[in-house]
Amino acid sequence: MKPKIILDCDPGHDDAVAMMLAGRTTEIIGVTTVSGNAPLALTTENALLMTELLQLDVPVHAGASRPLIVKPSHAEEAHGKTGLDGPKRPAITREVSSNNAVEFIISTIREQDDIWLVPIGPLTNIALAVAQAPDIVDKVAGVSIMGGSTDLGNVTSKGEFNIWADPDAAAIVFDAGFKDLRMAGLNLTHQLGIDDEVISQLDAIGNKTANFIADLFRFYLNAYKQRTKGDVAPLHDPCAVLAITHPDLIQFQKKNVRVETQGIHTRGMTVIDDREYSHESFNCDVGYSIDRDVSLSVIIDAISTYN
Repeated sequence: MKPKIILDCDPGHDDAVAMMLAGRTTEIIGVTTVSGNAPLALTTENALLMTELLQLDVPVHAGASRPLIVKPSHAEEAHGKTGLDGPKRPAITREVSSNNAVEFIISTIREQDDIWLVPIGPLTNIALAVAQAPDIVDKVAGVSIMGGSTDLGNVTSKGEFNIWADPDAAAIVFDAGFKDLRMAGLNLTHQLGIDDEVISQLDAIGNKTANFIADLFRFYLNAYKQRTKGDVAPLHDPCAVLAITHPDLIQFQKKNVRVETQGIHTRGMTVIDDREYSHESFNCDVGYSIDRDVSLSVIIDAISTYN
């Protein structure tokens, strides 16, 4: 059976691909949105756009419009002014099911068994849900996060965007005591890179979805090249979906992970305890390597099944 998930996102080019992948490999119970790659109004509009483009019959619930404590930050340099710059934006006829994503998360987990939370943006909604309803920690099947890193950051030398954007929320989630918490950090997601060859493969598929994602990738890859001078752009967010649907493609190690919330140079750092003699308990399965070729095949095959 396909895993049941709530996809908590801030679309975002790679969020759009994660949603597409989840639409074929999971049962999406709902999509919740959060301020992150773009302001909440845009991330919510982008989530509606993608569910409509992909013809996914799932509700979209708008969530937190700002982090718990720090000022809102966005990633226009990577995702453009809309969060999904690149393709021509189709008309959107869908509307949000509610403006209370946190309430939706809590009620859904309480009412249904075996729900996975898949947050691929800042962790504000998840932290608020945990704070308001601590009982959901023991009720969920697990949480699969795209965020953090075992080494280098992308906003600062140690801070990855999703954790850095709301470090206080991230600290709540990592400290909550989830029985199955999986982390796809930058050290993992940079192994799942897209390049001009991947775009050519999408062009060859030729369906509406493939064309849309190819245009997304063209913008995303070009923006990445300009920022980093690299020729391969990391496809971050689908890794959090693959961590549930294809865990055999990822090598995990059990670690103790804490989040630095206030460091002048280390805000948003996910601090991995690698000491062999540590007495800290394991709270996270950290992804260290991923089979890039097979993972891309899974993603491209999924794209080919859409219209």
